[in-house]
Amino acid sequence: MKNKCMKFLSTSSSNYSAMIVRITLGLVILPHGLQKLLGMFGWNGFSGTMEYFTTGASLPWIIALLVILGESLGALALVLGFISRFMAFGIFVIMTWAMFMAHIKYGFFIDWFGAQEWQGVEFHLLTIGMALSLMISGGWAYSLDGLLTKCFAKKK
Repeated sequence: MKNKCMKFLSTSSSNYSAMIVRITLGLVILPHGLQKLLGMFGWNGFSGTMEYFTTGASLPWIIALLVILGESLGALALVLGFISRFMAFGIFVIMTWAMFMAHIKYGFFIDWFGAQEWQGVEFHLLTIGMALSLMISGGWAYSLDGLLTKCFAKKK
């Protein structure tokens, strides 16, 4: 069990570029999660988001809950570098689903000027690429994963 946990958390403390990707992805997704969880930044909060996802988007309640938690607590965990690969996978799944289910019909570009009904997929592609990178690399420098890896290594 310890070896599997070590492998899942294993990371290096010297890759600062991957750390920047991890923190940036977490900080970009976190406000979207806070909109859904707490109603910050002009969105519906938890109950409104659950209503929208389960009724408007016809998602099962467990999937709606996982999206809300993935974008809020998962993004915060990613900023801290806690189980980074798993959190990046969650964001990868959420953003891939959102891209294909809601945004692809609006084309590629983010709508900067209000000319279209909704947003295209360029934001999603960026976050998916960042998440894939973190799924491969792990949390890297200044991550709780790195700290936990060191703790598990000392107990050998």
